[in-house]
Amino acid sequence: MNNITIKNLDDSLKNRLQQRAEYYKRSIEEEAKEILRAFLTDNSIEIENSPESLNLAKAIEQRFAQFGDFELPTIARDSLREPPNFEDLHDCT
Repeated sequence: MNNITIKNLDDSLKNRLQQRAEYYKRSIEEEAKEILRAFLTDNSIEIENSPESLNLAKAIEQRFAQFGDFELPTIARDSLREPPNFEDLHDCT
């Protein structure tokens, strides 16, 4: 197995990694490996900069595909109101 070194890691990022490692009762190294493993083995991530990888709707669909099909409730919407008529205003100058 190879080793990697990450230099100049922001303190806030390092602290977040440490907190996450403590939460999952892992070492910082184990947590970093787990994050990399989870991210890089996710089949929905497209590395290339193709038009498909830039499609927000497709990215959202792939991200939540693991939860299966479900229906979102229909949101009742009010009809559009009439735009204001500024012609009736008095001359303010």
